[in-house]
Amino acid sequence: MVDYRIDRRSGVATYVQIVQQTKQAIRLGMLAPGDKLPTAREVVEATAVNPNTVLKAYRELEREGLVEARRGLGTFVRRSLGAAPADSPLRAELEDWAARARRSGLEREDVAALFTAVIETHYPQQAAHPAPAHTPQGDPS
Repeated sequence: MVDYRIDRRSGVATYVQIVQQTKQAIRLGMLAPGDKLPTAREVVEATAVNPNTVLKAYRELEREGLVEARRGLGTFVRRSLGAAPADSPLRAELEDWAARARRSGLEREDVAALFTAVIETHYPQQAAHPAPAHTPQGDPS
């Protein structure tokens, strides 16, 4: 199950945050094909967002082919993303690194900037490099 956390100060639209967090949960294996997403009512109760915002996020995920709505049953994950399970040894290394960064006095924004810089070095923008043939089309994440 995914526990949505909405940051109203982030400048990112609420429905986009729900989409991003759902994709992250799928990518990390916290949600797998066949798993049911929380109902719009459950998300509204947990986050105090407008029900239409949740439905907009779920429609976007459906448009991308990641979930499917089953009338009267709910919304279910259709396919997985990536290959970075939540229990990956790489995650443990990243956890250690983040703890060291915090102990050294880096703020969240500093860590994000460093991480983004490293990501850009190792994963250049796809516009400059065509996507590999195995990458699903239409997945902007």
